Amino acid sequence: MELVIMLVIAVFVLSYRMQNGESVYTFIVNTIRDIYNKYAPYTYQEVRNKSKELGADYTPKEYAIQVLLIGGGAAVVSYFYFYSIVRAIIYFTIAVMFIPYLSYLKTQKTYSEYIFEIVQVYCTNVINEFNTTQSFVKALEGVRDSGILEDPVYTDVCKVIDMAYANGTIDEAVAYFDQKYPYYMVKNMHQLFVQITKEGAKDSGESLENMMLDIDLLVEGVYRDKMDRQASHTKFLTFGVALYGLAILVQALLNINTYKIMLNEWYVRVLLHGVIWINTYFIISGEKFYNEDTGVE
Repeated sequence: MELVIMLVIAVFVLSYRMQNGESVYTFIVNTIRDIYNKYAPYTYQEVRNKSKELGADYTPKEYAIQVLLIGGGAAVVSYFYFYSIVRAIIYFTIAVMFIPYLSYLKTQKTYSEYIFEIVQVYCTNVINEFNTTQSFVKALEGVRDSGILEDPVYTDVCKVIDMAYANGTIDEAVAYFDQKYPYYMVKNMHQLFVQITKEGAKDSGESLENMMLDIDLLVEGVYRDKMDRQASHTKFLTFGVALYGLAILVQALLNINTYKIMLNEWYVRVLLHGVIWINTYFIISGEKFYNEDTGVE
């Protein structure tokens, strides 16, 4: 009966859309895109716009594919766990709800990598400019005017310069930038410049050279960590997806009829739900770790 109702609804939607001259694919893609844009957080929209510029955001087509793969996979797994179309539909719906979060993680990873690269450019060029000007603010102005920075770092550097001139000191400006970009290399470089500015230094060349070496080592470590994450990510996902086959393995060891009889017991159903949710939690946690901010403490 449930299957018949679903088929009737599907036929109605297909016939209605075809009569209005709109393909089913276009209808699904547009609906997903509208819902996605409506409920995406405002702050995320800015990150997403930059990710679009970098070519890393989900297109409507890719988003529809994610719905089919993740939602369809959840429906198949839950059906073979419980042999219930209703539960399959529920798990399909829940799985689809996670897709915006996965997209969010992906775009955040892309955005954090982009910011890390711009901050790296900022640090190395400020040090080089300081060797010439021997003034932190003048070094910032040189980097600002060089055209090598991009937003949002460029805008924040302009604000730091304005704050330094307005306050007559770099303390507040440095604190603002450190809070906005909490990178190890930024904090260490600014601390060194504050010390040089306040205490003076006859020869800061050696300290700045050591700072450049520290930045190089940090960047090398960050990109090594990135490659290690990429290498383990596929293995992690493969293992996590394979764990969903535990119930199918139990059915192979017993038989389907015996398994269906066991499903009549409430504690068996609770146990199966627990297997799905716990495994899903670890997969989502693994995805979050894989997409964590690049280079941020």
